Amino acid sequence: MPAKDELPSTLQRSPKKAQETWSKAHDSAVDEYGEGERAHRTAYAALKHGFEKVGDHWESKDEKGPSDRQAEKSGSAARKDGETAGGVDANASKDHLYDIAQKLDISGRSKMDKDELVDAIQHANERKTRESRS
Repeated sequence: MPAKDELPSTLQRSPKKAQETWSKAHDSAVDEYGEGERAHRTAYAALKHGFEKVGDHWESKDEKGPSDRQAEKSGSAARKDGETAGGVDANASKDHLYDIAQKLDISGRSKMDKDELVDAIQHANERKTRESRS
């Protein structure tokens, strides 16, 4: 099934370039690995190099590259045995994460360290996505 027919809701609310990035990576992964979880993981990994999740959608990153420690791995180490930051650009600067937290109106953000900001943004993104699906 072509990726455009199963585009996740967060991508449906995202820029066309994000949709195309995910779709092309997904279709290529389906050709390589077959339909299923591995194709989806591969498509999200490609997406996270150029985009980050902000609330219920994806936005272009200022600098392309891996978004978290899991995305920095390759080969068998990159398989599903590691946790991701759920689309949050955990490799971004603390200032950038603070700006995202401010955009998402996360309370207590000024007292959070970088890891706490990543966690708070991830939870806010999950909440906003759930609300958008309702």
